[in-house]
Amino acid sequence: MLKSFLMFLFMWESTAYLICDKKSGSLKQIDAGNGQVYGVNDEGAIYTWNVNQWVQVPGSLTHVTVGPAGVWGVNSQNVIHKLVAGSWAQMSGFLNQIDAGGPQFVSGTNKSDDVVCLNRNAAIPAKEGSALPWINIPGKLKYYSCGTKSCWGVNSDDDIYFRTDVVTDSCVGTQWQQITGKLSMIEVSTEDSVYGVNSAGELYKRDGISCDNPTGTTWKKVAIQGVLVKHVSLDLGTVWLITKDGSILTCGQ
Repeated sequence: MLKSFLMFLFMWESTAYLICDKKSGSLKQIDAGNGQVYGVNDEGAIYTWNVNQWVQVPGSLTHVTVGPAGVWGVNSQNVIHKLVAGSWAQMSGFLNQIDAGGPQFVSGTNKSDDVVCLNRNAAIPAKEGSALPWINIPGKLKYYSCGTKSCWGVNSDDDIYFRTDVVTDSCVGTQWQQITGKLSMIEVSTEDSVYGVNSAGELYKRDGISCDNPTGTTWKKVAIQGVLVKHVSLDLGTVWLITKDGSILTCGQ
């Protein structure tokens, strides 16, 4: 028992440090992908980062995502939208968390913690009025995020899971593999780096991820002095953070 306990501590105690810059504005959720950044604030206003400033995007969402499958979001009624030719088009289905970071497929969770995904042959051409063939993935998660080669999620108990055998043309995968640790949200970049935040506002990065070992080896705590985090996203070597008070930070990996 002692040996197992010490091993658990070892898997969480390695620490890295980030130097971050504070950006203007306040957001509750942010997503970075494909060289773009989108976020929403407490009032549902949508913003994108453009030429070193936030530019408001018409519409109202509670969660927004950007990635190889485009820009998608959900509103306060859990209605799904996709940005098509500069305007929000309503899609079929209902989600409260959505992710476009997979290889042109979309995934997410609904208010019952059901997990779903939409293969790229339906996600890319999706437009207003499309009857989308959302696929149910067995299991329950409150947050689910994919990169180009891996998908990770957390459930209502903050348990962490990796979805095996997810590939470009089949977003469903085959089974869940539980990963040691506890996180309240998790994000996978298009480069397949994995970061997460726990209920105490601590930030963690998954180390040891490779093609041969897609689940990695250990969690490394990432310390930012005096900062408690509630949301993380990352793209092109930049980590974007939303702090507990809504401040926006950018940090180098």
